[in-house]
Amino acid sequence: MIQQSCCSTTLEVFPDIKYQRIEGFGGAVTDSAGINWKSLPSVLQDSFIRSYFSANGLEYNMLRVPIGGCDFSTHAYAYNELPENDTQLSNYTLAPEDILYKIPMIKSIMQVATAPVHIVATTWSPPLWMKTHQTYGGFSRLKRQYYQTYADYHLKFLEKYNQSGIPVWGITTTNEPINGVISLASFNSLGWNMQEMGEWILNNLGPTIRNSAFKDLKILAGDDQRATMPYWFNVMFARYPKALDYVDGMAVHYYTDSIIPAAVFDAITLTHPEKFILATEACEGAFPWQKEKVLLGSWDRAITYIEDILEDLNYNLVGWIDWNLCLNLGGGPNWVGNFVDSPIIVDEDKQEFLKQPMFYVMGHFSKFIPRESIRIKVVEKRQLFTPNLRHVAFVTPKNTIVVIVHNNGQARNIRLKNGGKQATFNLAAYSITTVEFPYE
Repeated sequence: MIQQSCCSTTLEVFPDIKYQRIEGFGGAVTDSAGINWKSLPSVLQDSFIRSYFSANGLEYNMLRVPIGGCDFSTHAYAYNELPENDTQLSNYTLAPEDILYKIPMIKSIMQVATAPVHIVATTWSPPLWMKTHQTYGGFSRLKRQYYQTYADYHLKFLEKYNQSGIPVWGITTTNEPINGVISLASFNSLGWNMQEMGEWILNNLGPTIRNSAFKDLKILAGDDQRATMPYWFNVMFARYPKALDYVDGMAVHYYTDSIIPAAVFDAITLTHPEKFILATEACEGAFPWQKEKVLLGSWDRAITYIEDILEDLNYNLVGWIDWNLCLNLGGGPNWVGNFVDSPIIVDEDKQEFLKQPMFYVMGHFSKFIPRESIRIKVVEKRQLFTPNLRHVAFVTPKNTIVVIVHNNGQARNIRLKNGGKQATFNLAAYSITTVEFPYE
C-alpha cells in the first residue's frame, strides 16, 4: 500500500478532458543543413537521417524548408531573378542548392521516416524586382503590381517540389514580415503590415492555392514572434474578414518567448478554435548576448527548449519545428554571419557529427507524442513550499497515455494517478522524464 506521505507531488490525469490534436515535431532543411549533411561520408549521412527520423531515432515527422534562399545559405538568392518584371515567372527553375542539398536530404528523410513527413515551406524574400527596395535584407515591401505574381511564386514552388517527388503540406505567408517593415534584420526579408497581408491572402494567395491542384494545402499566416500574434490575427482579419476563410492556422517563432507570455495565444484559440497554431522556428545562440553561438554540450540551452515546448503545448499549439537540423562548429554557414546553435553539430574535419542535449530533449516530445495524439488535462497537487513541476499529458493513437515532466529542482518522488489507479516514481534532480502507460 502506498503511504500518503511518500510523495510531495501528485499528478492526476483526466483523459476525458481533451484539448488540441498534435500535428508533429521536426526541424528545418536549410541550405546550410544540407551542405553540412552532404559533407559527411555516406554511412554517416544515413546515420544522421536515422537519428532524427527512424524508429530507432527521434521519429521527427515535420520539416520546414525555405522557398529559395534564407540567411542559412552561402549567398542571397531567389527563384526567377531574371528576367526582371517577369510576371509570368517564365524562368522559374529550382536552384543548385535544391538539387544538390535540400531535395536529396528530404528524399533520404522520407525513406526512413515512420510517418508521412509534413513539410512547411516558407519564402524569406522574392526576387528583387518584386520589391520596393533592391536589397535582399533590410527594409522592403512587395510592389503592389506583383501581388498576384508573388502568389504564383509560391504555387510554382509547390509544382516544382511535387514534380521532384516531394509533396508540401503547408506554406506560411512570408518569414518574419516585421523584419522588412522596421529593417530589423540584414538577412533575406520582405515586409508586410497586417492590412496588406490580409488583402494579399484574400485576393491573391488564397484563391491561387484553393483553385489549384494543391487546394488542400495548409496556409499559415503570421510566421513571426509571439508578440505579433494577436495583431496579425485581429488586425488582419478585422480589415479583411473573408481572408480568414483561406487561412488554416498561424505560425509562430521562438525568439521573444522569454518576455512575452504564451497567454497571447488565447486571443486566437479561444475565439477561433478551428484555427491551429504551429511553432515553426526556434534556436539558441541567436541573441547578441550569447557570444558563443555554438555551445557544445549545453544543458542550459536544452532546458530552454524543454520549457518552451511544454509551455507552447499547454497553450494548445499543435507542434514545434526546430530551426536547422544541423550546422557546423561555427554555427553556419550563414551569408550574413547570423550564426546560431543546433541540436546536431557537424565537424567536417573530423568527419563526425555531435548530438547535443537539445537533440535528446527533443526526443521526449517527438518520440512519444505521435501525430494525432490529443492533449488531456493534468492537475498537480503538491505540499506547501514544494516547487512546481512543468508537465503535459496526451492520449496517443497507440491507446496509451504519455506524461512528460520537467523537474528543474531537487530529486523527488511523485505519484501519478489515473482514476482509481496510481503509481509512484522518482524524478531525478534537474531532469526531464517521460512516462507512458496503457490507456484503459
